[in-house]
Amino acid sequence: MAIREAEIKLHDKTAGRLTQDENGYHFQYNEQYLKSASPQPVSLTLPLTDKRFTSAVMFPFFDGLIPEGWLLDIAEKNWKLNPRDRMGLLMVCCKDCIGAVSVHPINIEEQ
Repeated sequence: MAIREAEIKLHDKTAGRLTQDENGYHFQYNEQYLKSASPQPVSLTLPLTDKRFTSAVMFPFFDGLIPEGWLLDIAEKNWKLNPRDRMGLLMVCCKDCIGAVSVHPINIEEQ
C-alpha cells in the first residue's frame, strides 16, 4: 500500500499531518505549530503533544469531517470514490469544510 498524506490546517495554519500506510492512520502535530503563540488542538480527542497518534481505523474526528447522505453520493459519483476509502474521501471532500479544520492532500513526489 502506498503512503498517503494530508496537511491538516486549523484556521489556515498548518497544525499537523495525517498519514495512511500499511499500519493504519497516524496524526502528528507540526513542531512549529506546537511552538507557536497559542496552538489549539484540532480536536479534544487529539490533544496537543509532540507524540504521534496511531490508529488502525480513521480517527473518529477526521471521519466525522467526511460528508454524509446525498452530498457523499455526489462526491462518490463525481470522483468515482469507494465509500470505504475514508482517506480518499477525506482528501477529496474536506479541503473546504464547515468549521476551522481543513484537509489538504500532499503529493509524496513533491517532497
